[in-house]
Amino acid sequence: MNRRGWRATLCVPWAGCRTVWCLALERQRDTLSAMKFDGSPEEHAGFNEYDFGDLLRAKYHGNVPELVKGDRKVHFRTLRETVFEWQDDQLNDPYETWGQFETRVAEALKFATDTDARRVLVVSSGGVIGQLVASTMQAPKRMMMEVNLQIKNASITRFVFSKGRVFMTGMNATPHLDHTDTQHLMTYS
Repeated sequence: MNRRGWRATLCVPWAGCRTVWCLALERQRDTLSAMKFDGSPEEHAGFNEYDFGDLLRAKYHGNVPELVKGDRKVHFRTLRETVFEWQDDQLNDPYETWGQFETRVAEALKFATDTDARRVLVVSSGGVIGQLVASTMQAPKRMMMEVNLQIKNASITRFVFSKGRVFMTGMNATPHLDHTDTQHLMTYS
């Protein structure tokens, strides 16, 4: 997350969450810290982002073109195309298959919602959020990537859960950044 995205997390309304499930990546811990969260979050690796660097290595057999690394437009176009290839099992020997990613995100969601807590906060990344949205909406797998590319830093996606059922009730909201003094903090990557 860039500096503005990190500062934007200071505004996220997390107060009142009884339970926090956080993933193991340092950047998500930094997000909780920026939110002034001082509890002890539980971690679940299923909320970790997919490894795009590894997917690129698999796609280009270890020789990722400099243009893909250096040109923002090319990078995100390649990200989209590469994830579609991953979803179709067209990459050679990625660290994690698409099916493994789908399974671990589903298991993480089950873990987070198997609780008596009324509110759960999960700090994650665009790919996982995209997969959670696509799977709960029973959308085609391609929708995961379309959502992934739209996720704003420090945005809020809401789900309601009860008795093993999960429904999305809002996506990519940034009410904490809708003020003239915080709008400049909105970023996408």
